[in-house]
Amino acid sequence: MSEHTYSADSSDTSDPFGGPDQVRELATIPAIEVISRAAVMLMSAAAEKVGPEAGGDEEYRDLPEARALINALAGLVTASFGDLGLHRKPIADGLKALQLAFREASAFPDAPGEGPGEKQTGPVKD
Repeated sequence: MSEHTYSADSSDTSDPFGGPDQVRELATIPAIEVISRAAVMLMSAAAEKVGPEAGGDEEYRDLPEARALINALAGLVTASFGDLGLHRKPIADGLKALQLAFREASAFPDAPGEGPGEKQTGPVKD
């Protein structure tokens, strides 16, 4: 069976989503929790790629990768802004902190409004 073929047999370990039991478990999680977890994962990965300016390690600095992750986070935050409720401010603050850290880490910072995620959020200021 190829790795992209779905099997209803839960003993099949080739399913990248963990099988039907895990899919059912996801169905019980509120949307806001799924969105928040995705945002936290994107923030954590981006911080590692930005490097010390965002709390990551220098050895993992990869600004093109960080840009992609911050763009994805900004898209998620923008698309779900009205649904985030109590999570809105901490997630938006985390995004802004990453955008500022990215600017600080860049040898040649982007023009205002051109940094990662700024097409979705608008120019980020200190």
